Amino acid sequence: MRTKTTLLGLFIAGILLVSCSEKSKKPTNTKKPNIVFIMSDDHAYQAISAYSDKLIKTPNIDRIANEGMLFTNASVTNSICAPSRAVILTGKHSHLNGKIDNRMPFDTTNVTFPQLLQKAGYQTAMFGKLHFGNNPKGVDEFKILRGQGTYYNPFFYTNTGDTTITGYTTDIITDLTLDWMEKRRDTAKPFMLMYLHKAPHRTWMPAPRHFKEFTKKSYPLPETLFDEYDNRGTAAKTAEMGILKHMQLSYDLKIPDSIAALLEIKNWNQIGNRIGRLTPEQRAVWDSIYDPIAEDFAKRFPSMNDSTLTVWKYQRYMQDYLASIAAVDENVGRLLDYLEDHNLADNTMVVYTSDQGFYLGEHGWFDKRFMYNESFKTPLLIKWPNVITPHTTEDEMVQNLDFAQTFLEVAGIVSPDDMQGESLVPLLKGEKEKWDRDAVYYHYYEYPGEHAVKRHYGIATKGYKLIHFYYDVDEWELYDLQNDPQEINNVYNDPAYAETVATLKDKLERLREQYKDSDDLSNSYIRLYKENGWIE
Repeated sequence: MRTKTTLLGLFIAGILLVSCSEKSKKPTNTKKPNIVFIMSDDHAYQAISAYSDKLIKTPNIDRIANEGMLFTNASVTNSICAPSRAVILTGKHSHLNGKIDNRMPFDTTNVTFPQLLQKAGYQTAMFGKLHFGNNPKGVDEFKILRGQGTYYNPFFYTNTGDTTITGYTTDIITDLTLDWMEKRRDTAKPFMLMYLHKAPHRTWMPAPRHFKEFTKKSYPLPETLFDEYDNRGTAAKTAEMGILKHMQLSYDLKIPDSIAALLEIKNWNQIGNRIGRLTPEQRAVWDSIYDPIAEDFAKRFPSMNDSTLTVWKYQRYMQDYLASIAAVDENVGRLLDYLEDHNLADNTMVVYTSDQGFYLGEHGWFDKRFMYNESFKTPLLIKWPNVITPHTTEDEMVQNLDFAQTFLEVAGIVSPDDMQGESLVPLLKGEKEKWDRDAVYYHYYEYPGEHAVKRHYGIATKGYKLIHFYYDVDEWELYDLQNDPQEINNVYNDPAYAETVATLKDKLERLREQYKDSDDLSNSYIRLYKENGWIE
């Protein structure tokens, strides 16, 4: 009996040992996920090769899509830099957080998601472009650009003293980020990192290493480059963001002031204060590339007509804009490599997005602001290992309004009742049955203002977009996105769409009520503009 008992005991012990060994092979990491939020400025989804490779290859940004999820219907609530960032931080529409445009100050009594994460034990950091204020709440360490920031030798606000750093801004922001990751990250805590690029914001100044390659490239012309805005309203016809008329030769396209002046071109000033920041060594490299371009332009300009000048400007614009993105992509790769090399990738959610979309010659435009797709839609790529199925595409309607609640749910934090977005976690987990949003709301305020895009609000579904322009006009536009994806045919007054208009107007009013927006609130902001002397 003793022998049998001993053998039985050994057998049971062996089973337990194997069982424990098998369990030890399974993931045992119960730590809260780290969150890395990467945002560039004015990065059009058309300029990410995961969306389209017609313009540029972005292999590092694409890694996020290949290992995670790419959203095809991500949009913003207000397509302009600072308001978009305020929406992201607060999870509230512009009319409630108060940051309706770039001029209005940010109300610092707003509670932001970094504050809530910090309170819950996350270590938090922010490096790069915030675009409002110089002391963000809820951030343990920050180094943020002053205002818009500069591409070369930038000035930073920090919580340990302000500083100017010599170099190229995209590289510097990454250097600061990796320095924090390596030297001051508390390995006992989960972290939330906001890694925020200035590029590719206007004036699209590339890193010297990309000068030669990109200034020799040419790009396919957008189908609507010569759009004449037939069957569109007043807003499209009067906006001041045309490549031909409003893109400045010197400020935007690097033609020296002296040459532009000799050619008697009026919109030529302002580049001097940008390249004046360059060191003598940086300036020598700059001049070696851009002076020959300017000299060639001066020879060709007298024979140019509107069409050939538009094409020349478009190509110059694309060369610098896309070169600026090349540096962003390289530096995103540096950060992704760091996460992998230091065994952080498996427990880190990585988000790549932009503060809005951007026009790359579509409709003859550059800039943003409109609710039309190129401005309204924004890139969104998310990887979250062991949660998101790799290389997934998601077409549900999501917005920058949703980021705050998403990050809070990932961290196991209940979001405040006044946040207005919806957590993306169900979509990230493949639980689409838990997602019921079929429309999103948009409201743009800054008019009169730069680029003269009229105030408007509207509703977008997967199939349609209804827009109301107001203040000095009262015009409606409806676009059938399935049959008119380029949004060139306003069908608002077409009798065949009367029922669609009625349905969308009703849905729009219900969304405005849901998000607590109204004509009275819009008028209160207009009165505030008048009190500040911004409009008459």
